[in-house]
Amino acid sequence: MHLYNSKSSTLVKIKEKPFKLEKDIQQVFETNLNELMDLHLVKSEFSIKNKRIDTLAFDPETKAFIIIEYKRSKNISVVDQGFTYLSLMLENKADFIVEYNETLKANLKRSEVDWSQTRVVFVSTSFTENQKTATNFKDIAIELWEVKRYENNLISVNQIKKSKAAESIKPITSSNSKLESVTKEIKVYTEEDHLANKSDEVIELYEEFKEAILNLTDDIEIEPKKLYIAFKKDKNISDIVILKKGLKLFINLQIGQLEDPKGLMRDVSKTGHWGNGDYETIIKNTKDLEYIMSLIKQTLN
Repeated sequence: MHLYNSKSSTLVKIKEKPFKLEKDIQQVFETNLNELMDLHLVKSEFSIKNKRIDTLAFDPETKAFIIIEYKRSKNISVVDQGFTYLSLMLENKADFIVEYNETLKANLKRSEVDWSQTRVVFVSTSFTENQKTATNFKDIAIELWEVKRYENNLISVNQIKKSKAAESIKPITSSNSKLESVTKEIKVYTEEDHLANKSDEVIELYEEFKEAILNLTDDIEIEPKKLYIAFKKDKNISDIVILKKGLKLFINLQIGQLEDPKGLMRDVSKTGHWGNGDYETIIKNTKDLEYIMSLIKQTLN
């Protein structure tokens, strides 16, 4: 990808200013962790069992710990290293809880952490095709993020997405007991997981609302979570829970922020609920599809 500055209709290429040290990349991410990845910083340079984790973070949405490693070298096996860190965490859960509570002066309980949503993130200026291919499995808890620095204080950050045709890693890990134990406890959810055993009518209803949401604007991404399917444009804009006979849709706005003249959405600001935002509705058909899209669109303003 090339960046240009437009000056009097003439494009001037912006030159890259490569990071000299891994530490420079780490500082950018740790200082801006919430903005870049919606994560909370727990500890920088967290040491456990003779291993050092560059950044230990926590995802408040999934209630899971996230390990972040920064790499300038292209010769690492991200899969081997990623599974090593995942295994390390699963075998030492109490240490991560203690670190969280001591550093953040909190009282997080072990039961409040969803260990199945743990993942490892590798951040680098670039990854090789082999590294990208090695992590292109729909159910691998390893993410690759590329970061580049340019002149004029510009930074680009890009998460490498898995292909839609990505297969499962389970056939590969089944021959390795240690890797298999990790994949059994850690779960990367897919749309297929949410749609499993649902009727054709419910699946078709979901697909129609999914397509309508994706057509609201460019670059809306789908991120299946444990309890719902999230639709994101920089942040969550809407979440869908697949029900046996319909859909439960959430709009990610706080109470009082949504203009809903038909009163279709229910206020769930004071009740426990799975999705983000304070508004919820049950959908059984496409009768109000266009109106619901007009409501979701308000999150994009």
